[in-house]
Amino acid sequence: MSTKYVYKFSEGNRDMRELLGGKGANLAEMTNAGMPVPQGFTVTTEACTRYYTDGKKIAPEIEAEIMTNLADLEALMGKKFGDPENPLLVSVRSGARASMPGMMDTILNLGLNDVAVEGLARRTNNPRFAYDSYRRFIQMFSDVVMELSKKRFEEIIDDVKAKKGVKLDVELDADDMKQLVVLFKEFYKKEKGVDFPQDPKVQLMEAVKAVFRSWDNPRANVYRRMNEIPYDWGTAVNVQSMVFGNSGDNSGTGVAFTRNPATGEKALFGEYLINAQGEDVVAGVRTPSPISKLHEEMPHVYEEFVDIANKLEQHYKDMQDMEFTIEDGKLYMLQTRNGKRTAAAALKVAVDLVDEGMIDEKEAVLRVEPKQLDSLLHPTFDAEALKKAEVIGKGLAASPGAASGKVVFTAEEAKEWHQRGEKVILVRLETSPEDIEGMQVSQGILTVRGGMTSHAAVVARGMGTCCVSGCGDIVVDYENKQFTLAGKTYKEGDWISIDGSTGNIYGESVATVPADPSSGPFGRFMAWADKYRQLQVYTNADTPRDAKQAVDFGAEGIGLVRTEHMFFEGERIKAIREMIVAETTEEREKALEKLLPYQQGDFEGIYEAMEGRPVVIRYLDPPLHEFLPTKEEDIKEIAGELKITVDRLKEVIASLHEFNPMMGHRGCRLAVSYPEIARMQTTAVINAAVNVQKKHPDWKMVPEIMIPLVGEVKELKFVKDIVVATADAIIANSGIAMKYEVGTMIEIPRAALLADEIAKEAEFFSFGTNDLTQLTFGFSRDDAGKFLSYYYDQKIYENDPFAHLDQNGVGKLVAMAAKMGKETRPTIHMGICGEHGGDPTSVEFCHKVGLTYVSCSPFRVPIARLAAAQAAIKNPR
Repeated sequence: MSTKYVYKFSEGNRDMRELLGGKGANLAEMTNAGMPVPQGFTVTTEACTRYYTDGKKIAPEIEAEIMTNLADLEALMGKKFGDPENPLLVSVRSGARASMPGMMDTILNLGLNDVAVEGLARRTNNPRFAYDSYRRFIQMFSDVVMELSKKRFEEIIDDVKAKKGVKLDVELDADDMKQLVVLFKEFYKKEKGVDFPQDPKVQLMEAVKAVFRSWDNPRANVYRRMNEIPYDWGTAVNVQSMVFGNSGDNSGTGVAFTRNPATGEKALFGEYLINAQGEDVVAGVRTPSPISKLHEEMPHVYEEFVDIANKLEQHYKDMQDMEFTIEDGKLYMLQTRNGKRTAAAALKVAVDLVDEGMIDEKEAVLRVEPKQLDSLLHPTFDAEALKKAEVIGKGLAASPGAASGKVVFTAEEAKEWHQRGEKVILVRLETSPEDIEGMQVSQGILTVRGGMTSHAAVVARGMGTCCVSGCGDIVVDYENKQFTLAGKTYKEGDWISIDGSTGNIYGESVATVPADPSSGPFGRFMAWADKYRQLQVYTNADTPRDAKQAVDFGAEGIGLVRTEHMFFEGERIKAIREMIVAETTEEREKALEKLLPYQQGDFEGIYEAMEGRPVVIRYLDPPLHEFLPTKEEDIKEIAGELKITVDRLKEVIASLHEFNPMMGHRGCRLAVSYPEIARMQTTAVINAAVNVQKKHPDWKMVPEIMIPLVGEVKELKFVKDIVVATADAIIANSGIAMKYEVGTMIEIPRAALLADEIAKEAEFFSFGTNDLTQLTFGFSRDDAGKFLSYYYDQKIYENDPFAHLDQNGVGKLVAMAAKMGKETRPTIHMGICGEHGGDPTSVEFCHKVGLTYVSCSPFRVPIARLAAAQAAIKNPR
């Protein structure tokens, strides 16, 4: 049986979404329900896939099927395509199975030509309407299908209005519209070298191809990557008979929601324009009227619309976003779909629908996009202020939130300006661990280099600080304390604003609105999420402040304490540098003794903040060169502090230089080379736990020590033996019984392959998916952004593997290691502590492979909680 590529609206239903797309399935469903839907047909997503498979050509059998359905539509409507007396006109719209608002292109009034427009004018006795429809069609077809400049058409309209001395399109009469048609066609012929196509069937097939092409346009590809919509889904095409909202003062068009999409309030919300077509509402040329005013202007239409809106919401059991047209006093429904909404509205609608008995708790949990919760946890820009602000550049949306501040270029300056009460944005080529204090006091962070998992992005997300990274268009001049972007220079102290949720950069101060997650139904909704999830949700936190923030957001433990982040302040950095330049074990131990009280104090603070919840502490991970200076003036100053010669310090720096530090002398390799580091850190961890346990006898303290970058079981055993000997001795002398666990990070592919052997020594696994992704792909996460765009363009990769876990490759290693680890040690517990721990699709994967927990930055904890609940509901274990 041959594949059917075209379905009439009367042949489909809501369950055919994958084939007909969301719009086509819903038009079919409304048709079946007897609602006033202008009839038509849908060309399926399979036809789109075939179009690309066939080298961007529509197969003859698909074209024949389209023409057969067109003939059936002509018979149904009693009109003919291109007829000089009673022409059939259609709209051509895209409709993917996932809603992609604004991503695809629409064409209205298709079928008009020089002959049909006269027939339409006579038939309606309204030449202005006919020629207005024709000029709109020429403009849309030229823009969408032939890719001519939309702006040039607007300029032609403005010229005609200026010559007539009017300001609005509605003030142009029939003769003006005829003139616009002539001018538009002249521009078309000048640009394309041929006349505007007059055969409606040619127009139709070119429009269908254009919709298929739009599936692959840059904005659609970016939207798909942002929302994880697979490229191979394709889009359907909906060919629908036209109804005209621009046929006079008894006609109009509008958009409405069954509830307020900003607040979730249960009240019809929307607007409409009299004597207009759909794009007029969106274009904002005229000010629409609120939907409630329709009750005054056309009461019978309003009542019918309210009735249909209520039926649609009851039918779909969700807030609906509807497009409608009124033609000569008759209502037509052009579209319905589940409406896009703010996070606050999503929570209110979900909770209200449960209270109204329309859906149950599980369905409510599935209704809210986890990523939407971000906007409830971070400041946002004031909507009115944002409308007036001009975007001067765009980077990666690395850490959500909105920030305005004065430009500074170093961490030291950030601290100084902050102490003076100034709000600052730290602008850097890239950040490093020593920038941490400046990052903490900044409103936001803007970097030229680095991707979504760069140092700036990871640390900013952990702090809940807004960050835009990787804006390569910025030229930074540190010496003169200025940067250039979009042809303008911004100096230290100038105001800029950044949006970490979109990546937008503004060259001015834009007012912000503080976050308030506690308001509304957030707590009740999240309690439902916690009720149904099976994965535990931990946080990555290095300070008591971060730990407390995470607990407030619902974290059940800490899955990653990065001990190196504690070494970059004042006396600590000096002590670690003393250890690095030490020439003997004794000298190193002496320096480490200075660090011990700091480490122990930090751990006690974190344990106190976590109140007996699990805490996983990772031992020193980065290469030692990160703690040493690079600038000549800094080298001289630090050599003096360390009481060694400049040459000696330079010698140490040179000796630590590595061609690939990420794969160099770091992680457990440091403890193998210098066992005294592991001894000091173990002493700090166990002493801290003992002190806190004695202070709080009702807490159950079980320190979890994580050895990083292990690739061989003997390597782990070597470091573990040091840990065990040190810990057992301290516990024996403490007078209390205390258990502790030693585990490892699985972040080297070899460790995943040998997980069964490593589990003989490791009591838990934590998958460090940032490094595991780097090492599996052979990518540097800081540099991959420079070339991944080419891979997206060529459809080699669809997503950034550092943002969404690569389930085919890296995921296979995780699943295999988890399975082998459990076979060796059935009681082993396993988590993930890379940035993927806060990514919803990655969380679902972790649930599927049976991990115990995910760990993410504090501000992603609610997102992970919701994602884990949705994973459990969709994939019962």
